[in-house]
Amino acid sequence: MFNLGTFKSYSRAVALSAVAVTAIAFAAPAKAAPVQLFPFFQPLPPIAAPQPYQPYQATPYQAAPSEDQDAVEMPARFRRQTVSYATREAPGTIIIDTPNTYLYYVLGGGQAVRYGIGVGRDGFTWSGTQSVTRKAEWPDWTPPPEMIARQPYLPRHMAGGPGNPLGARAMYLGGTIYRIHGTNAPDTIGKHVSSGCIRLTNEDVSDLYSRVNVGTKVIVLPMTERRADLGSATR
Repeated sequence: MFNLGTFKSYSRAVALSAVAVTAIAFAAPAKAAPVQLFPFFQPLPPIAAPQPYQPYQATPYQAAPSEDQDAVEMPARFRRQTVSYATREAPGTIIIDTPNTYLYYVLGGGQAVRYGIGVGRDGFTWSGTQSVTRKAEWPDWTPPPEMIARQPYLPRHMAGGPGNPLGARAMYLGGTIYRIHGTNAPDTIGKHVSSGCIRLTNEDVSDLYSRVNVGTKVIVLPMTERRADLGSATR
């Protein structure tokens, strides 16, 4: 027989169980993350504080390294220096002491600037008086036919630059093939190595170049006229 009281008690128990399950179901996600009522609104990123104005600073220019920086230490007597030098030549004259491998730039008053140089090897020295007819910075090099005949492997032309045998500066002598020039082989200073040209370190030839004008008188002493070292340095 159907018992109404028992049915009511059972229904009440089922309803309470459903409420409990529903409460647990909603309670668990609430602990995991809060429900967003308006998920399409995203929080704005934090605004950084304004930074003080910094002016643009370009990367500092790096000068090309000196061609002489890896050279062996230059002997003291070949370093550029002002020395006592007795001569009747006018200030501004260049005197090339071939046997002693010195170049003198006459200052006057019994003084001159002395530079160590490289000169012509045996059979290629010469002497006489010339004048500077042209000056060039980082000159191109075109070996003359005589040199090509002796050394056919040489380039027919080479643009100026650090690798060029004429170095940083050149002063051309009269209508000859000879020059006073720099070198990319500073260890040859003080030696008889060239085909007749006079070479200085790039640093020294740049210094001489700044003193010399077109028309400057150049006296090249012969190998037989070996002069004593007139070099008491004054500074």
